[in-house]
Amino acid sequence: MHELSIAISLVEAVQEELVKLGPVRPLAVHLQLGQLAGVVRDALEFSYEIACQNTLLAGSRLIIEELPILVDCPVCGVPREIVSLQEFRCAVCGSTGGKLVQGRELQVAALEIEDNKSGT
Repeated sequence: MHELSIAISLVEAVQEELVKLGPVRPLAVHLQLGQLAGVVRDALEFSYEIACQNTLLAGSRLIIEELPILVDCPVCGVPREIVSLQEFRCAVCGSTGGKLVQGRELQVAALEIEDNKSGT
């Protein structure tokens, strides 16, 4: 299950950022996950809880925004969703081809924190 190694790497990266921020308490990590990222959402959520144990992120939530697959449609001239993974064509005009512009993301979009600084 490579989701556990992804979750561990995610927790390590976020912890580094939290140390830079000073005395804050992490509430949630917002993650963007593309449909082509090759990650099983349920497995990642489960792995995140395990990876957070005994870390600065213990008790925080993982909030996942699933991103659809978008291609730059050569006919429509704008990014469009595809029909399905089996039919990699524009959902509006049916055109095939076009450059993939979204769908492989696996990135932290935001950190939700509570400021624990006293006296400010």
